Amino acid sequence: MANEEFTLVSPAIDNEGGGKLPRYSTQEGLGAKWNISPPLEWHNVPSKTKSLALVVQDVDAVDQTGRKVAFTHWVVVNIPVSVTRLPEGFSGKVEEEGGEYVGIEEGINDWKVNVWRGPKIDNYGDRFEFRLYAISEDMHFDNQVTKEKLLDTIKGHVLGEAILTATF
Repeated sequence: MANEEFTLVSPAIDNEGGGKLPRYSTQEGLGAKWNISPPLEWHNVPSKTKSLALVVQDVDAVDQTGRKVAFTHWVVVNIPVSVTRLPEGFSGKVEEEGGEYVGIEEGINDWKVNVWRGPKIDNYGDRFEFRLYAISEDMHFDNQVTKEKLLDTIKGHVLGEAILTATF
């Protein structure tokens, strides 16, 4: 019998839990290949899903007072159910009309920008959680949506969550 669990994986990350983020997805990359969003794929999206949304956070980040506070690195909304992956380097690209990714928006992260922002040396060893939400309603967000606004709006409309964890 096939595994029907809603899953999120990355060909660039060891998906058996706790794999390392690729160096090019960090602010510590080399040459022109740095701060690039990693490739992601998902499988077995729950039936009745109308759209998907992604939030990526450093779940081990600490604030200036030493208190643990999840820090948001990427927010992606309005992902149609027909899309099953985001390619490497998806963040910051503009899709031409008629393209597979038209309508997908990148929300505001904790740097107050709407693109992928990878970790830097201060975050070495931290866990990064990629959480993909299957949403029962076709909710449209613009690129000004934050993690907080997204999570508040989809409350009660989440059909499933797929989680991928990586370390830096």
